[in-house]
Order: sequence, then C-alpha cells, then structure tokens
Amino acid sequence: MVISQQSLPGVLAGPILRHIDAHTVTVWLVTSCAEPPDITIEQTQPVAIQVHTDTITVGTHAFVHLLQVSPQQPLSPGTVYHYSLAFADAAMQQQWQQTAADLFYADQQTFSFCFQTQLSNVLHGSCRKPHHPVDDALQRVDTCIAEEFSKQQRRPDMLIMSGDQVYTDDVAGPMLQAIQQLSTRLGLFDESLEGAVISNGSELVGHPHNFYEREQILPQTEVNSPLAKLFFSAKEKPIFTSVNAHNHLVSFAEIMAMYLLVWSDTPWQLVSLNAGEVNSQYQAQFKTEQQALEHFVSSLTSVRRAMAHLPVYMIFDDHDVTDDWNLTRGWEEEVYGHPLSRRMVGNALMGYWLCQGWGNQPGVFTDILAQAQSVLTPNGLCHHDDFIDTLLDFEQWHFTLDTNPPVCVLDTRTRRWRSETNPNKPSGLMDWEALCEFQQDIIGKKAVIVVSAAPIYGVKFIETIQKLFTFFGQALTVDAENWMAHRGTAHVMLNIFRHYRTPPEFIILSGDVHYSFVYDVRLRFKRNSPHITQFTCSGLKNTFPDKLLKKLERLNRYLYSPDSVLNVFTRRRNMSVTARPVPKHKAKTLLNQSAVGQLIIDADAEKVVCKALCADQQTIEFPAQQQD
Repeated sequence: MVISQQSLPGVLAGPILRHIDAHTVTVWLVTSCAEPPDITIEQTQPVAIQVHTDTITVGTHAFVHLLQVSPQQPLSPGTVYHYSLAFADAAMQQQWQQTAADLFYADQQTFSFCFQTQLSNVLHGSCRKPHHPVDDALQRVDTCIAEEFSKQQRRPDMLIMSGDQVYTDDVAGPMLQAIQQLSTRLGLFDESLEGAVISNGSELVGHPHNFYEREQILPQTEVNSPLAKLFFSAKEKPIFTSVNAHNHLVSFAEIMAMYLLVWSDTPWQLVSLNAGEVNSQYQAQFKTEQQALEHFVSSLTSVRRAMAHLPVYMIFDDHDVTDDWNLTRGWEEEVYGHPLSRRMVGNALMGYWLCQGWGNQPGVFTDILAQAQSVLTPNGLCHHDDFIDTLLDFEQWHFTLDTNPPVCVLDTRTRRWRSETNPNKPSGLMDWEALCEFQQDIIGKKAVIVVSAAPIYGVKFIETIQKLFTFFGQALTVDAENWMAHRGTAHVMLNIFRHYRTPPEFIILSGDVHYSFVYDVRLRFKRNSPHITQFTCSGLKNTFPDKLLKKLERLNRYLYSPDSVLNVFTRRRNMSVTARPVPKHKAKTLLNQSAVGQLIIDADAEKVVCKALCADQQTIEFPAQQQD
C-alpha cells in the first residue's frame, strides 16, 4: 500500500523546546515531509535571527528536524519570547495552524519561552510508562505554565527528565500494535537482522509470536539453550532482565514509532487498536492495557503543549534502552557479544540520540550528526552497525548547563567502573575518569545542581538487600544499581563531597526508584560540611508496589535508626542522613505517588524547598528538619 504525504499530518511530534542559552534556541520536531519549517522569534517586536536546521530522514514520511536559532543580540534573562513555525506549503501550513491552536495557552496565538540564567524553580522527574495505571504527572507541568497566563505566576525555569522517558523493554500489547501500524504508515526504515530467526524487522508484523511471546523469536546459543531465557527470564541470570519484556522492541523503526507515540497525540490518529489481532489467551490483558493507554493518550495534548513552552533536558536510564543496561561486566560481555542483542541496544541508543540526547547540547554531536546523515539516507539504512559502534563508544552523553547554580547532568550508564575480579559484581555507576571530570566541573562553585538517574543515597534497608544478593552473585536479581554497590565509585564520590573546594550548597536530583523522598546529608567530623540535599522524585507515570514499599520502609525504620551498627553496610559511617517526612505522616518518609518534582531555591541555593506535584492534583511539600 502506497501512502502519500498529503494523507498524513504534516507535524507528527513537537515542537519540543530543548537547549536554550543567551545565543541559541533549540527546537525539535518531526514532520511527514522533508522540508523543515521556518521559525520566527519576537519579544515586543521581531528578533533578528539566523537559523540552522539539521534534518535526519528516518522513513519515507518521517523526518527529524533540529532547529538551532541564533539571535543577533543575546537573549535577555527573565524575558518572555514568542516563537512561531511556518511551512512553505500552503495546505500544510493551514493544517499546522489548526493543530497549533490546541497547543497555545489561553488567549495566546504563539508559542513562548522564558530564558533564565538564575534558577529558582526547576521541575524534574523520571519513569514514564504509558500503560501504568496512574495519571501522567507531566500534566502538572502544563498547569504550572498555564498559571503564568491565568494567575501571573512565573512559569518554571526548565524541566529535567532524568531517565526512563520511554520503556523500550516493557511495552504493552496495544502500544506494540500502534507502533507497528505507525511504522507502516510512515514507512519507517526496515533493517536486516543477524542472528535472529527472522531476517528483517518487518517480519515481526504478523509473526505468530509477535505479541507477548517475542522471546520465542530470538535465536539459539551454541549450546542450544534459548538465548531468550537470557533475555527475558528474571529467575535465571538474564541479559534483558525485565520481567515484562515479552514485547521488547527490536528494530529501529519500532523505537522511532514509540517515541512519536509517547511525545505526541497526533500519531494516535493514524492507528486503530484491535484485541482480535492477538492470541485469545492474551486478549484480556490487551484490553486492560488498552484502557490504560487510552487514558494516557487523552493527556498527550497537554503534555505536548508544556514541552513546547519550557526548555526540556533529558538523560537516559536503563529502560530507555533495556532493563539493567550495563549493570555488570558479565551482562555487557553477553549482550555486546551477540549481533542481535547488540543491534537491539544500538537501535535504542540511536532513538535516544535522535529524540532525546541530540537536543541537550547539539554542538557536542557534530561528528555523530555527519555520520547519521550518511547512515539514515532517503534510500534507507546504510552501515547500520558502524553507526551503532560509534554510539556505543561515545563518551559525552553527560552535559553541564551554564546557569546559576550550574546543572551537571551525569551519564551513569555508559562510563561504568567495571569489576575486574568478578563479572557478576555490579559495575560502579561512573568510572574513576568520569568522576574526576565531574569533580573538575563543580570544584570551586558556590552551589551546584547534580542530576543522577539513580539516587546517590538510597533507602538503607533496600541497599543492604542488594548488597547481600550481590555477595551471592545475584546482583541482577535485585537490580543492584546504587552508588554504594561498588566500593571504588562509592569512595571517590564520598571523597568529592569531602573535598574542601566542593560547593557548599550541593543539590542532587534523581529518580529511577518509583517513589519519592528527600534527604538532607551532612558530613560528620568535618568542618564546613557541604549542605547536601537529595530530592528523589519518581515516577512521572509509575509507582512502586504499595504494600511492599510500606513493609520495606517499616523495616528500614526499625533496623536503621541513626545510631544503628547496620549502617556499616551502606558505607555511610561518616555521614548524617536525615529524611524529610511526608506531611501528616511523621514516621513516613517515602511517597508512593506519580509526581513531578518541583525544586524551589533562593539566589544562593541555601534555602531548598522540595515539592511533589502529584498527578492527582495534590501538592506535597517535604518539610526540612533540624540537622544534627
């Protein structure tokens, strides 16, 4: 079936505001035609600008554009600017004007942003699983921006998404159906697959094991045991370890379609869900997931509107690629040693770069962009594996924002401190070299905001369980990914905190764990200890099993009082960690609700207010406690 561009929406996703500084405004979007839009910016009058646009072709009717706008005069901090997109094709422009009207706030006819250098109101969150049965907390971001127009309350400075923006390894059946339909409609590029029982990605569509049974499509190992057991089993030593990975995405086309469907409402107009297309034994599950997904889709317009009006920064965590990504050296040896699993990880990393990483600091990716344009061509994918090799070797996924305070966003996934003695021991989240670079970035600053996908300070009882499982070689079983799980990484990070030139005001933003909490940390036996505040807020659309979390919190409280000798298991002997309580629950410190975190700080970052903007419209502030 041949589909013309005229039968498709012109703009499939976006615009999403990405990196903004005094000299650059970055806008990301995906269209069904190759021609990018023009962009204009105005304040009280039009702003003189130069525009550089890079375009990556990902399908017959799918083009990713990154617009980098350079004003001739630097932007003024604290000023609201308006921007508009326009297409040369009259029919496409008319269609776009109708779409854009739904993305404007009340009484507005343009998109807008506020350029800030002095940070005082930062939003952050992670873990947004479309079919999880809770509301999407990103809707609260939309509400915050709307209040600037309705209540004259200044919008937040930025949104930082700290991982698991998509779940490529935990995909609902109806989402997979939508992904494959969208891929066909847009002609997203197919690819050949080596080491699989299918020869190319398009053969997944219509395959008997396409839905809920993808582990049976995977190849056999040399000893004739299914590689699928390594990919999907949570009880044996796994490679792809998610217990819900039976619809794990495989091809680049599937990854790209997933991003379009989680960023935008428009692609959902091109798909039709039908439980009758899956095996009868899975139809009940399909229908349950479909209800959750339909609720998710209903909120996408407000989420899309918010991301068009607020600078958004993103960093990956494991589910953006696959569960437990690079957790141990043994995991890496297994995955990167097989052509199919290497390709699957590489495809997810390609999607991450195109839809997340590229917009953080585009100048860092000049060489990758040049190679991408020779790999993703109008005729399809070329030299696919060479490009994946480049991405796997890349070491600049992390970035720093030149704000006050500066924001250091850490890569805790690809530059890991691997165990040389035991392939099943957890790797350190950052290696020695990466930690040294991080220290150089922050040394001598008055204050700093550090974004780490995983909390640097976790719940002690949970960390102890992870440590015990690791001792018996079962790190993968309990997702032993915490900063203290690797002795080298833990000691270097703690020494960074102890350094006399470490910023006296140190704020850590994290997610990953599917619950929220705030810790105030002080070093013991040291003068001028930095004021360390860790604000963990997770997830945007995910929660922890409630009964289990209550039990874990209760055991943590009983076993790890401040003077407990058991603290030795978490490498915190020389630190005082005080948990801020959840209001109205004096003994409760863990909040198990879908939420986006709101960090409010004063000019010196000495007063740190942490709020959870919950999807159910509650706003919960964690009150600061008196320090020892």
